Amino acid sequence: MLGTVPAWVTVLQLLAAGLVAGFCALQWVWWRGEVRPASAAWSLAWSLVMSLILLAGGLFALTTPGSVRDVLVFVHAQLVAAFLVMAIPTTRAIAGGPKIRYWLWASIALFLVRAGLWWVPLDDYLADADVLAAALLLIPTAVVVSYVVVAVGRTQLTGFGSLLVVAGGESLAIFTASVVVQDHTLGPMLGALWAIPLAVGIEVLALYRLRDAQDAAARQNRMRDALARLANAAWFVKDADGLLLTARDEARTILGDPSIEGSLRPIARDRFVTELFSSDKVEHPAQARTFLIDLAQIVSAAAERYQLSERLHVTAFADPLTRLPNRRAVEEHLLAMLERANVERTRVSLIYCDLDGFKRVNDSFGHAHGDALLVRVSDYLRNALPEHDSYVGRVGGDEFVIVLARAPQDVDLVVIARSIREGFTDRNGGSRPARLTVGVATWLPGDVVDADALVRHADTAMLEAKRSRSGFRVFDRALRRRVEAERHQRAALEAAVADGHFTAYFQPIVDAETLEIVQVEALARWDHHGQLILPADWLELAEESGLIVPIGLEVLRQARRALERFQMPVSVNIAARQLAEPDALEQIETAWGDAFWEHLTLEITESALVQTSSAVPVLSELRARGARIAVDDFGTGYSSLARIARLPVDELKIDRSFVRDMGTERGRGVVRAIVALASTHGLAVVAEGVETPHQLTALAEMGVTRVQGNFLGRAAPNLPVRGPRPATGATAIVAERNRTLRAIGVPTPNASRDGSRLATVRRRG
Repeated sequence: MLGTVPAWVTVLQLLAAGLVAGFCALQWVWWRGEVRPASAAWSLAWSLVMSLILLAGGLFALTTPGSVRDVLVFVHAQLVAAFLVMAIPTTRAIAGGPKIRYWLWASIALFLVRAGLWWVPLDDYLADADVLAAALLLIPTAVVVSYVVVAVGRTQLTGFGSLLVVAGGESLAIFTASVVVQDHTLGPMLGALWAIPLAVGIEVLALYRLRDAQDAAARQNRMRDALARLANAAWFVKDADGLLLTARDEARTILGDPSIEGSLRPIARDRFVTELFSSDKVEHPAQARTFLIDLAQIVSAAAERYQLSERLHVTAFADPLTRLPNRRAVEEHLLAMLERANVERTRVSLIYCDLDGFKRVNDSFGHAHGDALLVRVSDYLRNALPEHDSYVGRVGGDEFVIVLARAPQDVDLVVIARSIREGFTDRNGGSRPARLTVGVATWLPGDVVDADALVRHADTAMLEAKRSRSGFRVFDRALRRRVEAERHQRAALEAAVADGHFTAYFQPIVDAETLEIVQVEALARWDHHGQLILPADWLELAEESGLIVPIGLEVLRQARRALERFQMPVSVNIAARQLAEPDALEQIETAWGDAFWEHLTLEITESALVQTSSAVPVLSELRARGARIAVDDFGTGYSSLARIARLPVDELKIDRSFVRDMGTERGRGVVRAIVALASTHGLAVVAEGVETPHQLTALAEMGVTRVQGNFLGRAAPNLPVRGPRPATGATAIVAERNRTLRAIGVPTPNASRDGSRLATVRRRG
């Protein structure tokens, strides 16, 4: 195929070789991309072989006859064979086609035979050696061409594909002519130029593929950027529908299809399905379809996250039953309103509502009925103040609040509170309707921004309305002064407890017949700057604040010291709050000590004994150690005759109100009933509040064995002893003497529960 050619043909060959080599570099860059398709690899290898063929042809013209030229001719022939063989896998990689196994091995075998016979001097053996050489070249070429025709016949050619087929046909025709034509001038020229048309076609196709690859890479980058933008937007939009519109617009822009639409629909368990599709039924390539699926998945995941976030927000800031804002949400809203009002110089009111009768409804009709009642209250409060800027929330079991921004004056607030109170009456709970008790407190411009204080004031107004049974109350100046006074009193009470300003005074309990002191009762007194304050002025506050516990323990400690000083049994009042402490028994043991329990009487009110569930076990344990239990203010509580027999009780103390009514038949009847009850159950009886000789005489006649009261001796820090004439009511204070503690007993009219009797030690003044 190689021979002497004009110089311009050699130059053209070398230029074509360099051009094809340059295109090989571009194809190598394409192949080094992310995808690395097989067609790019075979196209690069095919172009490289073609570049070497053109280079070998150009170098042939530059060499002189000799061994170098012979080797160059052989190499050129093998490169041509390799080029033809590589056409089969290249065609399959680019255009598809049947399996290449047999086609490939057939062509390779024929070219190997041709290469083996290259160095055999066929002219010595065959007359037509040139014909055999041409046949060994044209037959495998025909095999290759046949495969290409079959493969191309199965493919729908594009414009560039048709160009490549035309170029290949031209090169094949020139190649065949170079083999067949025997002209020594035209044949070598055709052999030198046959690859140029095909090289042009291959490189044009390679450039086309390279441009497509670059466009695909750019489109891939745009898709990746669009996915990143959408994923970032998903954290800020917080709206699934808006995010879907963003995804649709991104798809339209990237894919150039304005017909793309999107849909978002919920499925089970708070899941969502998103679809992006072409309404014009445009068939997008696989990469575009994957892009649409990725966009849809981002939207679906964001919608599910929004749904979960909303549910968590509802759980954190809303009441699950009524769907009203909960305490946390109310606190945040109230603080925000106060801060805004502090800038605007406006008023903010808090309306505190408590549902009366809710516990009764729950106990009588069940919790489902109670829940339905709470829902009705929430619906009512939502619509109670439509003309005001109101915010309704539930802050407790049956407690609701309304925050009023830019609140009106107090006169209008009274009207609002009355309307809320009177506007709701629920009779689904029986004959006694459930109603709302309303308390209102207002923050005024200039006050300290304190949401907790405003809530406390509204709650205080509500409790005052409940106490006074008025149904509603506004936290006004009078109530504010009372609250401030209570606050100061509580602070003083706390300081008094911390500084040990509580002391015990002792009132005698005497025998009703002999008027001999048989026991003393320790009574707490508050020494406030030298002035004694009686329990009536601070007892309720001490019980509410829990300070009654350290006060009671201090009195118990002083009572133990009085036992040793006076050699007299002592009686100490114990509050229900003390018995409700988790370590009540340990506290009482520490305060009293580990001995002489038989000389201690613990007095607890009838109501506390019945209503405090933890009192009975503690008192039973103390009674087992020898202490006596007395029911104070008996007859004013709620205990029944049957319950008295089951309680750990040793004596009953008749309330002073019944002693005061001894002048009436009704009063005497009550006392006789209590004495009879005590006698039936083997209990001792003590009457308190004796103020006159007539009361003392009447009680003794009814069988009351022990009495106490101011007529018999007032409470004093030392041991009081009866004077010479009980009718005078005078008492004398004797100096304390050191005595050795001995066994002493408290007289009772009946045997004790265990069948033994206590010895009585008489003391005379």
